Amino acid sequence: MRHGKKINHLGRKTAHRKSMLANMACSLIEHKRINTTTAKAKALKQFVEPLITKSKNDTTQNRRIVFSRLRQKEAVAELFREVSAKIADRPGGYTRVIRLGNRLGDNADMAMIELVDYNETYNAGKKKKSSTRRRKKSTAPKVDDVQIESAEAVVSEVNDDVVVEPTESTEALVEPANVAQESTENSEVPSEDVDAKVEDDTTSEKTEPTEEK
Repeated sequence: MRHGKKINHLGRKTAHRKSMLANMACSLIEHKRINTTTAKAKALKQFVEPLITKSKNDTTQNRRIVFSRLRQKEAVAELFREVSAKIADRPGGYTRVIRLGNRLGDNADMAMIELVDYNETYNAGKKKKSSTRRRKKSTAPKVDDVQIESAEAVVSEVNDDVVVEPTESTEALVEPANVAQESTENSEVPSEDVDAKVEDDTTSEKTEPTEEK
């Protein structure tokens, strides 16, 4: 019975267990997926995910902590260069355990553990959900729109009731038209001059026959 034990010792001493998990973690970082027993895969998941989280912040202190667990420079370099950039947007859950059935020799429960972001086939049809929460748009009109509509209605009512009275500007516009009419009347020839010309013509016609006689 487990009796509330939180750590699966995997039937090994502490030094052997740590070395085995470090070796499996380096293989997972290098190959991105490995096949092992389900018990070891679950233990490896708890071992490697805190190290992947530390790789997001590339500092000397974090590199030293990860190297003390993995014990391989090549694995540490690849973790901080490639893997950290690939899983930068993921807030945890970097690995996935997939059951493969039982092994033929000893009937052990087998599983495959892989890095989630490196499985392009499984993630092809899925889209990443945005972490931001968006509220639903309200269909009720805004306060500003209601105020603008009420103001326009008041202005239209006022315009209907207002009677425009003539002002100085309108009188000034009417005066030039009257002046133009007066100028045209003054430009006409006075009637007295026309009558004088007609009389001169008639007198000249009457005087001509007398001379001939």
